[in-house]
Amino acid sequence: MATHRRPKQPSRARVTVLTTAAAAAVAISAQAANAAPSEKPSKDEVKAKVDKLYEEAEQATEKYNGAKEKQEKLQKEISTIQDNVARGQEELNELRDSIGLAAAAQYRSGSIDSSLQLFLSSNPDDYLDKASTADQLSAQQVEALKKIQEKQRELAQERSEASDKLKDLASTRTELGKKKKQVQSKLAEAQKLLNTLTAAEKAALAAADQRASRDAGARVDLGNTGSASGRAAAAFSAAQSVIGSPYVYGATGPSSFDCSGLTSWAYAQAGVSIPRTSQAQANAGTRIYSESQLKVGDLVLFYGDLHHIGLYAGNGQVLHAPHTGATVRYESIGNMPFQFGVRI
Repeated sequence: MATHRRPKQPSRARVTVLTTAAAAAVAISAQAANAAPSEKPSKDEVKAKVDKLYEEAEQATEKYNGAKEKQEKLQKEISTIQDNVARGQEELNELRDSIGLAAAAQYRSGSIDSSLQLFLSSNPDDYLDKASTADQLSAQQVEALKKIQEKQRELAQERSEASDKLKDLASTRTELGKKKKQVQSKLAEAQKLLNTLTAAEKAALAAADQRASRDAGARVDLGNTGSASGRAAAAFSAAQSVIGSPYVYGATGPSSFDCSGLTSWAYAQAGVSIPRTSQAQANAGTRIYSESQLKVGDLVLFYGDLHHIGLYAGNGQVLHAPHTGATVRYESIGNMPFQFGVRI
């Protein structure tokens, strides 16, 4: 006959733990049920964040432009030095050949001067530095050897300079890559935010941007402010000719531009070379601190770190390349924190 045992009752401690756990689970479920779903940022919040990211991207763009300009300058300098070294080596070889011909003639006659054995040495410095040998050389030979000595020193210096610049170039290329990634990261983040908007919200932002920029020339009253010079007028006219061209970071025209790319390109069309970056352009001419004294074609700088620049268009308007997603257009100078103008 089977033995029937009463089931073992759980201990009081175990019952307490289970009860507490169950109560906690119920509380968490209730909170989850009552909690509001995470709110999607509003159109205005997205716009504010995107505008900030575009500003940060432009700051990085001007640093990228500076590194790119430095790279191009170093490449030109290195190329010049390498050309100089090549020419210098040819001159050195010719000088050595002239000494060699003299040595060969004396060898054939059986009267080679021991001093001409210097020709066989790659380092004439040691030989020339010995005063006791100087009187064994003719004046012509001494002059030739001194030229060899001088040319070797020049080549050594130029090769050292080229080596230093090549190291600087490698460092600059690394910096350029980092700045490019910074720009791309900011732009990607901005695009990700914009992608959270509905089609209607995107259309509303585009319409608002259109109204703010007033990029249709026929709708912009530029007044009758004159230009400070013929070159300023020519630069402004060139910039007007590319209204509607897209903003592309690092671009200097003729079909796309960033802010300093537009201003440097415009002045280049007027036959005037100005630096590439907005910060460098800030020192390219005479500063004008009063908006009322600005003339058409003057450069206008914005933000405390001077990372944005445009051309004064007259009547409180600036012609500029604003940011990614926008085009070259007119905009009220009061839409950005004006710092000063620069008259070229």
